[in-house]
Amino acid sequence: MNGNEFIRRLRVLAKADGVPVDLDEAHGKGSHATLTYGSRRTTIKDRRKELGLGLMRKMCRDLGIDPNRLG
Repeated sequence: MNGNEFIRRLRVLAKADGVPVDLDEAHGKGSHATLTYGSRRTTIKDRRKELGLGLMRKMCRDLGIDPNRLG
């Protein structure tokens, strides 16, 4: 899955859980951005490129969600 798909799936999950999601493109260098899920946050790298399994799990851990819930 690429970064855009990760964000899209996370927004669907957040809507179901009633958690606010915010993508701040101003915080981050180059193609990076800060993603806030409730009170937790992580850094999203280039959203057009594929995310490795380890990076995706690390971002889910930062946000406090189970990676299996993203599908």
